[in-house]
Amino acid sequence: MGKDIIPQDVIEQKIFLIRGHKVMIDSDLAELYGVTTKRLNEQVKRNLKRFPRDFMFQLSEKELESLRSHFATSSSWGGRRYPPYAFTEHGAIMAASILNTNRAIEVSVYVVRAFVKLREMIASHKDLARKLEELEKKYDAQFRVVFDAIRELMREPERGQQKKIGFIAKEGRPKYKAERPR
Repeated sequence: MGKDIIPQDVIEQKIFLIRGHKVMIDSDLAELYGVTTKRLNEQVKRNLKRFPRDFMFQLSEKELESLRSHFATSSSWGGRRYPPYAFTEHGAIMAASILNTNRAIEVSVYVVRAFVKLREMIASHKDLARKLEELEKKYDAQFRVVFDAIRELMREPERGQQKKIGFIAKEGRPKYKAERPR
């Protein structure tokens, strides 16, 4: 197996959190596996019994629009008649097995590693929060500001919340204000 067939971070960037599941979109998965989205979806439809709801689901129009607006472009999900399918870790592996190409089998190992890495990061985050609570109980109120600051850094931005960048000029000058995509 080629050591750097696909960089890990490239795969991680293709994993999204939708409906509480970490998933990959069918077109991204097909690209990684070296097949067309059409071929991937044909094989899935021929093998539907292998894809229960916890392996794969179709995005709603609202979810698709949310993904598009998140990236400010239609990306590879535009121009389709139907919303794409989202594959969980198990669904991505099952897709590799039904495609049965050398590339799909080889890349599936990298896909699994990316999902596992994200799962470990989430577990580590929860463990850190638990340890912080224990420390807070141990020390008195003088450290409360420190604990609050750490908690704020660990907090995930609320859905739809975007960080503002730029400046607002003084009166009489044009204003510049932009929003950074999350």
